Amino acid sequence: MMKTGQVERTIDKEFEVEERRYRTMEKATTKLQKEAKGYLDSLRAMTASQTRIAETIDAFYGDAGTRDGVSKYYLTAVQELDSETVKALDGPFRETVLDPISRFVAYFQDVNEAIKKRSHKLLDYDSLRAKVKKLTEKPSDDVTKLPRLEKELSFAKDIYDQLNNQLVAELPKLIDMRVPYLDPSFEALVKIQLRFCTESYTRLAQVQQYLDASTREEYATGALDNKVEEVLQNMKELSITSLGN
Repeated sequence: MMKTGQVERTIDKEFEVEERRYRTMEKATTKLQKEAKGYLDSLRAMTASQTRIAETIDAFYGDAGTRDGVSKYYLTAVQELDSETVKALDGPFRETVLDPISRFVAYFQDVNEAIKKRSHKLLDYDSLRAKVKKLTEKPSDDVTKLPRLEKELSFAKDIYDQLNNQLVAELPKLIDMRVPYLDPSFEALVKIQLRFCTESYTRLAQVQQYLDASTREEYATGALDNKVEEVLQNMKELSITSLGN
């Protein structure tokens, strides 16, 4: 009936502004929850991939890598990073980051139910308002019908006003709470990331000491690239690599 213009829709600009702000926050926080859930999975996937790479490299070197043991040291370092560091971060991350964000998102269900209920009561109010207007313009033979409808209209308006005023008053409070609520989780996230990066650097830096000094020097000066190109050129010159030409 609203679409056909038979019922005039009540418009509350103040509520519409607050609802748009709330929807923006709801979308952003829900996305934050999703990304937070994927963070640990990403860490696990990365360290698991590092472990598989290290295992392959160790197998690739074979006996050639046992002379200095560097491939073994690298394998041990990434295995510890995978089994110890990530495991140690799991609990703190869930407790200080993921769970608080999830609890905040859980409030949205109640808020959305309240907004939905307001919408239904608004429809009831507008429908009764239209009926009263129509009956006023074209009175019924039943003289009790209009007073009865006016009473229903007054009751419907009271319910709608109560829900509307509550949402208009409380939505801004909920939106303003997002920053102080998420501040501790943001701080915890930074610290957890710092811990992971620091321990990753420390473990891999320990592996670097087992690389021979000349290799470290060549890497620092950029000469290692030339050395790799030289090896590739030697591979190209092998007769076995040209059999398919």
